[in-house]
Amino acid sequence: MTKEELYLKTIFCCIACDGDIATEEVDMVRDLCAKDRIFHNLDSEKYLNSWITEINEQGGMFLQAYLKELNSADLNETEQLLIVSLAFKAIEADNRIEYAEVKFFKKIRSRLTISDEAILENIQTKRIFSYLIST
Repeated sequence: MTKEELYLKTIFCCIACDGDIATEEVDMVRDLCAKDRIFHNLDSEKYLNSWITEINEQGGMFLQAYLKELNSADLNETEQLLIVSLAFKAIEADNRIEYAEVKFFKKIRSRLTISDEAILENIQTKRIFSYLIST
């Protein structure tokens, strides 16, 4: 899996972890893929459709497989900050923060080596991070 695929899968898993992929979340993913140069070389629709099929078949095992992939990825601080930032965007996309999203973010966070201070210094959405680490 490329890092770009891992970034897209991070977003997908964050929007799917609560069991409901909202229209606003799908719109955010499509908009981000269209505008962000990180995803220009990916056929995002192909990946998203494939992952929807997989998560429908595998359920929570799909999310666990993602976490294992994240755990084995060799990510520098900048790449880890991008993972956090993309997770935040996905969690905020439907304007609701669900318990399942908080729980899943904490699983992502536990697999990253960057400090909370580095995240707070570099992530623009500090409110959500403060909320996610305090619950």
